[in-house]
Amino acid sequence: MTHPYQDPARSVPERVADLLPRMTVQEKAGLVFHHAIGPAPQAAPAGRTAEQMLSESGMTHFNVLGAASPREMAAFHNRLQEHAANTRLGIPVTLSTDPRHAFTDNPGTAMMAGPFSQWPETLGLAAVGDAELVRRYADTVRREYLAVGLRVALHPQIDLATEPRWARISGTFGEDADLTSHLVAAYIEGLRGPGGALGPDSVAAMVKHFPGGGPQKDGEDPHFPYGKEQVYPGGFFDYHLKPFEAAIAAGATQMMPYYGKPVGTDHEEVGFGFNKDIITGLLRDKLGFDGIVCTDWGLVTDQLVMGEPHLARAWGVEDLTPAERILRIFYAGADQIGGESCSELVADLVRHGQLEESRLDASAARLLAEKFRLGLFDQRRYVDVDAAEAVVGRTDFRAAGQAAQRRGLTLLKNGDALLPLTGTPRLYVEGVDPAVAAEYASLVADPADADLAVLRLATPYEPRPGLFESFFHAGRLDFDEDLLKEILTLLDTVPTVVAVHLERPAVIPEIADRCAALLAAFGAGDRALLDVLFGRAEPRGRLPFQLPRSMAEVRAGRPDVPQESRDPLFAFGHGLRYAPRH
Repeated sequence: MTHPYQDPARSVPERVADLLPRMTVQEKAGLVFHHAIGPAPQAAPAGRTAEQMLSESGMTHFNVLGAASPREMAAFHNRLQEHAANTRLGIPVTLSTDPRHAFTDNPGTAMMAGPFSQWPETLGLAAVGDAELVRRYADTVRREYLAVGLRVALHPQIDLATEPRWARISGTFGEDADLTSHLVAAYIEGLRGPGGALGPDSVAAMVKHFPGGGPQKDGEDPHFPYGKEQVYPGGFFDYHLKPFEAAIAAGATQMMPYYGKPVGTDHEEVGFGFNKDIITGLLRDKLGFDGIVCTDWGLVTDQLVMGEPHLARAWGVEDLTPAERILRIFYAGADQIGGESCSELVADLVRHGQLEESRLDASAARLLAEKFRLGLFDQRRYVDVDAAEAVVGRTDFRAAGQAAQRRGLTLLKNGDALLPLTGTPRLYVEGVDPAVAAEYASLVADPADADLAVLRLATPYEPRPGLFESFFHAGRLDFDEDLLKEILTLLDTVPTVVAVHLERPAVIPEIADRCAALLAAFGAGDRALLDVLFGRAEPRGRLPFQLPRSMAEVRAGRPDVPQESRDPLFAFGHGLRYAPRH
């Protein structure tokens, strides 16, 4: 017997209206959780496999961590969908993912590209500043995700990088609200694909982190208790909303609030995922967003993260029980709880009259509608494993990613018009693969024997204790005295081209002063860098944030204020070009 919700000829509202009353409270409760799994049938952070969470808790939303081969990922997706199809109502699984097309390797925020095409970080796209490039990037992401069954992108991240020490800056479009607003619209359009509306060939964007996670006190991150405060001493709260307004106007259907709690504003000082002022009052009522709101991961229960105990990120409501936190989340206006699998608590709250079933129904309806729009009940339930292997990492996708890497490189200094290099110089390299560099120059082992040196550096940070915490590069932005001395010794020995990977705005005045040339990289391989240094491509980037002159300037800055320095080392938008060749 075919039910109306199984009929693809019916409208999405008709199908939702037919399916929702057929669901038990437990099945609805399972729908509103969204937990992490690996790309294979193994225990997830919840201690259960995806199949177990599906069978035991009715869960059908999973965030895929890590990577396998495209064929393995596609086959795993199909096995999950087959398992879901054999449940009582056959509600399909929705798989989501953090970014996985660049260079960042942090299990809490983004994954290395692996088998997927490799592009610059989001900052690198911002450095280019070309909406059409962002649209092409997002369209490539869409096609590669679709091939392996990933249907929700837990991105773009459109927080503004107004606090230079914050660990999440590399995933943003920088510190300027207008640039971010311009690019996020193209990003969402690219993920949505042709046709203009979210459909079977789309990947839904879960835009984050509302209302903007950038203004972190002291630049610390609210994944951790010492970073839970967001502050607005400059009065720029509304400035951080601009990109989210642009995302809503562009048709975003999902939104994620951040962990932090606002301090010193008119809003209640509780984490944004629990905050009715923010989710209902601001996002839904004032900005008119009627899509899915999914909390960030781990707001309800204490958990093991990478084998380490971590408290629930229930900032401002630490004294509440897990059940009470869930009530706060739903009555704040959220629809889904990320990084948790305690659906029995939601079912119990309904059965005991503490959570109205009609409130649960409102969220379940939004989540079901998205599954219908994405074609998961129909033609998009399964993927072609052979096509997955052919599409993911396709030659033209990789070439486009590498071209974008080259474009994103940003020339900050070019003393005596040193670049582009010509001929076959004797080259000393550090931080560059010698096998790659040997394709461009004659390598020497001693800088004293070199005509020129190329030095790749990473943005400094303060190492933190704990395995998970160590992935978040925060704290100081300047090199320690001993390492800086080593760097400057090289710069004084031989003319040196320095390329700094700017995952945050590094403090490098001495290096900028004494190097021969300086480039900012926002996710670029060695070959992309050397292509630019040797004139096979040109640097086209411009800084998406200021570079400060000192840590004193950073500490004196207000976390919510963009482009605050009156005399930065390099200004927002700075980027040189090569002189025309004659």
